Amino acid sequence: MLHLLFANFFRHGALGVHHANGRYQQFGTGEPEIVIRFKDSRAESQLFLNPDLKLGELYMDGRLILEKGDVAQLLALLMKNLGSTHPTGLHRLARVFRRLTRRIQQFNPASRSKAHVAHHYDLSGALYDLFLDADKQYSCAYFGDGDESLEEAQAAKKRHITAKLKLDQPRLKILDIGCGWGGLGLDLARDAEADVLGITLSEEQIQVARARAERAQLTDRCRFELADYRALRGRYDRIVSVGMFEHVGAAYYDIFFAKARELLADDGVMLLHFIGRSDGPGSTNPWIAKYIFPGGYAPALSEVAMAVERSGLIITDVEVLRLHYARTLEQWRRRFTARRAEAARLYDERFCRMWEFYLAGAEMAFRHDGQVVFQIQLARQQDAVPLTRDYMLESERAMRLAQAPRPLRAVPNVTIAR
Repeated sequence: MLHLLFANFFRHGALGVHHANGRYQQFGTGEPEIVIRFKDSRAESQLFLNPDLKLGELYMDGRLILEKGDVAQLLALLMKNLGSTHPTGLHRLARVFRRLTRRIQQFNPASRSKAHVAHHYDLSGALYDLFLDADKQYSCAYFGDGDESLEEAQAAKKRHITAKLKLDQPRLKILDIGCGWGGLGLDLARDAEADVLGITLSEEQIQVARARAERAQLTDRCRFELADYRALRGRYDRIVSVGMFEHVGAAYYDIFFAKARELLADDGVMLLHFIGRSDGPGSTNPWIAKYIFPGGYAPALSEVAMAVERSGLIITDVEVLRLHYARTLEQWRRRFTARRAEAARLYDERFCRMWEFYLAGAEMAFRHDGQVVFQIQLARQQDAVPLTRDYMLESERAMRLAQAPRPLRAVPNVTIAR
């Protein structure tokens, strides 16, 4: 079975396989950098019949063991080769079936959205503290030269987004859809003197965000509510959404953008930041859908653009961040690995293997499988933003200078009289 699966698969690198019956087999040429072992023969047949789901499950359950290399290297090897081959037979049929049934898989009405969010974001806050930056930014960071620390790159991401919101006057009303633990909203309230409403469906996140607003003494300008975007009323000068759109579901794009247009002021500006795919519409990996993001989907730009056009909103700017999320995930993965024992105490060994597979798989999808991050600026009116992008660069530069740490002053030598 594995011969049928891998016979012509490896054009880059090699994989060594120790079968459950003791036989060793190599796929590809050269010295294999990755060697795996199957604990039982049933694991091999399960991988053949449903590799997209079972590879992760077998690793989680300890039935597929890495004898040489780690899970990130294994997934990098597989995804590199996936890019130069096409699925055939049962695997091709399975992917076609997922594409045809994706609206069912992404069934995400308001009554189910909260449960989908809770599955991932209501995990222990202590887990996220193990690998996120101090501001708990759980989305793609922004790297200027690639040498920044995670904290620096996440601060740069917030500046990059803020610049695109064109916050050219104080006390603008801002809506943050999918506010996470509140970091961006608090920055906007403090630094831009804006009136911010952040919404989330996560019980864990809302508690942390509200506590942070209290500590920062910003509750008069920054509120956080447990709410679905579909239930909102009123008008906002600016709308921002970072890392939430992946949870909307393709069948709900028209609803999302119609609501955004309703909520956005006539001269307002919106910035949408989300994971997408560069190779056209597809479907969510079944392992990710089952264990990590139920109901989630990373869309192609074409799918989003058509929904925007139908809503009556205008696309005023588009940027594609390619390897920024790969770098972010690499740092998350390394931090998680360094504190893995703490994660095991919070949950268990199977959970740790699941989280390792998730972080490594997501990183390699951005490196080798066409995943990117899109930032789309939207408006209701053609003249809502200036003619050129210069204002973004100028604003971002000004914020960077204002937030730069000041050099320490030399302390003069002091002679103490005795």
